[in-house]
Amino acid sequence: MNASHDVLEELTAELEQKCLRALVAEWTGLNLLFFRGKLQRPVFSLTRELSRLGYWDRSARTIAISTSCVLLNPWPVVIDVLKHEMAHQFVDEVEGVFGESAHGPRFREVCMRLGIDARASGTRPREASDDDRVIEKVAKLLALAGSSSPHEAEAAMTAARRLMLKHNVEAPASQRGYGTRLLGVPKGRTSEHERRVGMLLGAHFFVEVLWIPVFVPATGKRGHILEIAGTDANLAMAEYAFAFIHHAADDAWRAHKVVEGVRGNGDRRPYLAGVVAGFHRRLDAESERSKSEGLVWVGDADLHRFFRDRHPRIVNVKRGSQARHEAFGAGHSKGQSLVLHRPITAGTGTHGLALPARRG
Repeated sequence: MNASHDVLEELTAELEQKCLRALVAEWTGLNLLFFRGKLQRPVFSLTRELSRLGYWDRSARTIAISTSCVLLNPWPVVIDVLKHEMAHQFVDEVEGVFGESAHGPRFREVCMRLGIDARASGTRPREASDDDRVIEKVAKLLALAGSSSPHEAEAAMTAARRLMLKHNVEAPASQRGYGTRLLGVPKGRTSEHERRVGMLLGAHFFVEVLWIPVFVPATGKRGHILEIAGTDANLAMAEYAFAFIHHAADDAWRAHKVVEGVRGNGDRRPYLAGVVAGFHRRLDAESERSKSEGLVWVGDADLHRFFRDRHPRIVNVKRGSQARHEAFGAGHSKGQSLVLHRPITAGTGTHGLALPARRG
């Protein structure tokens, strides 16, 4: 018993050291990116506190992040907390503002200018908004899109997407508030179909997308995860579409194996890439029809600025695609007939959208 306890303590200490090294590395990059290298490196510590996710201690020149924050939250949330504490350090040590409260006007101004969350929690909790009504209507239409009649299903999916397009075209810019969500789990390497899903969401679901590097405290390793940014309604819809597409593509692959008598999963990835590419092409065609009817989405400049403030140095990298063969073509054909719908029997998800369970 004691030996097991000692091993656990040693493992915990090792992971904490990796977490601290990761925090130092993140601080160094953020200092250059957001604060032009003006901050002097502080002491870093992990705290067992539960009441705060993190804090900046001026007298001890210490940035402390709670262990629970590191272990229970996705890494980008930890980075939000770190940036928040760095903003406190900047106001204290670079600007020398001491007469205000911790979250006073100067601190809030710095956070706003640099795109940092000024709230002490370091998270972005969702607040009720008018978007809820739109999402509820979309959820009902997607339930109808599960109809056994192909024509009814397609009409319902088209109506749901048309409603989202109309909502985004007509929504006043002054009423838009933006947030972010992380989709999926951190991956050491992203496959083609996963990258294609990200591109599809960015092209057709009114969100900004980016594969961001993350540290995974539980394993001490690094990976990438998909971050999306947008309004509450668009985040909910994009999150649902992300889960649905992965779920539907996996189901299509299993059915393809049975029908074609395929053994093994050697062609799985090109088939999945084909499904996503085919669905993307179908949505492209829908968008062209909407344009011909006067519904044109020209983008959201405020969202773009919000995302650029959050990620000042976005670099677009072109990746090669897998060699095209029969599996990709078969998946492409299936994707072009895919109908986005809400499974009526599934559990209730965010904003009333039922998110399909992701199969491993």
